[in-house]
Amino acid sequence: MEDIPPTPARNGEPSMGYLALLRAPHVSRLLFGTLLGRLPAGMTALVIALALREAGAPYSRIGLATAAYAISAAVGGPVLGRIVDRTGQPRVLLASAVIAGGGYALLALAPGSVVAAPLGAAVAGLAMPPLEPCLRSLWPDVVEDEQLDTAYAFDSASQQILYVAGPLAVAGIAGAVSPVAALWVAASLGLAGALIVATAAPARAWQAPPRAHSAGLLGPLRSPGLVLLLIGLAGAGWAVGAQNVLFIAYAEAHEGGLPGGAGTLLALAALGGLLGALAYGAVRWRSSTATRTWVMALGMVVSYLPLVLLPGPLAMAGLAFLSGIGLAPLLAAAFVLVAELAPVGTVTEAFAWLVTLFATGNSLGYAVSGNLAEGSLTSVALCAAGGIGLGGLLLFGARRWFRPAPAHAAPVAPAAAEPVPAG
Repeated sequence: MEDIPPTPARNGEPSMGYLALLRAPHVSRLLFGTLLGRLPAGMTALVIALALREAGAPYSRIGLATAAYAISAAVGGPVLGRIVDRTGQPRVLLASAVIAGGGYALLALAPGSVVAAPLGAAVAGLAMPPLEPCLRSLWPDVVEDEQLDTAYAFDSASQQILYVAGPLAVAGIAGAVSPVAALWVAASLGLAGALIVATAAPARAWQAPPRAHSAGLLGPLRSPGLVLLLIGLAGAGWAVGAQNVLFIAYAEAHEGGLPGGAGTLLALAALGGLLGALAYGAVRWRSSTATRTWVMALGMVVSYLPLVLLPGPLAMAGLAFLSGIGLAPLLAAAFVLVAELAPVGTVTEAFAWLVTLFATGNSLGYAVSGNLAEGSLTSVALCAAGGIGLGGLLLFGARRWFRPAPAHAAPVAPAAAEPVPAG
């Protein structure tokens, strides 16, 4: 069944509201399954470090294993997305969840091994079930036409929960049992989430439309507008990575003055993102998706700049909340724009590239700001604001390229609600 992205005509129609969205057939199941299956992504970096350290592994090997996971996930996501576009969702979701579970099992059985630990991490990352792109591909066929912006906003808001829930789950399981137990839980959650989504009627019925001949080997990256959008969003990922380093370093510098330390600041930023996304989805937007995307990006710049002030702990907590408000609305708008720009038959892969580029920017932001943190926290804050600043300026400058792919340019009647993107 063809997934049909939104058209500008929808932007002036009233939102159906979150209650109506959750009452729609299949929505609660798909959201729950996706959140459950994506929890391992929020757990893995921390649980690898804890499990390997408990087994006596040096920090160099821990770094190797976490890097293997991150790089493999960045490579595997678009590949799995392309396979989904060609073969459908259930088989890919279930097979990848089983393989990724094998990677977690290898880690759990031999966390101290020089070979098995990095290999298990790489397998877990490479085969991470593409639940985010699959869900975003399903939304146009699951919800009513006028609910689509609300669905993407709710999807974006739910990601903020993972940023907090994943590390908390690891800390709780590792404290109550062991880090190795948390690895087994991660494997189980990934498989359970994939099973819930893959067996849902919309996922079983979904089929990508025939792939556009113009897509070629590059697939969705054949679209210049989509490539520019993804690079701009990598700037947002950079900002988030640098922000995390800033919060950690700030908490260390104000030890005792900030209850909960960096965790409090990160949680406040996630709460800001959650509320920002919910507010975005409740607004009756009349502007085009492209306009909303670059406006939200520049709004995120404004929310990050006050971090440069580095005030006292109480004021910093308020700025942390403020800084989080812009990210989730930006992603909610970008999800719709990705679907509009992707060549026909490549939408799942396009969403997977979004995950990959955002994660790549996040890692670069971590790395650069980590080197800056020894010298000046102001430079780290500027690094964070600079990442989204450059990304926002790119999105503004490239706004004329954000035209829907030819097959999406004209309004089309929505698919039937029963059978038929994010995290």
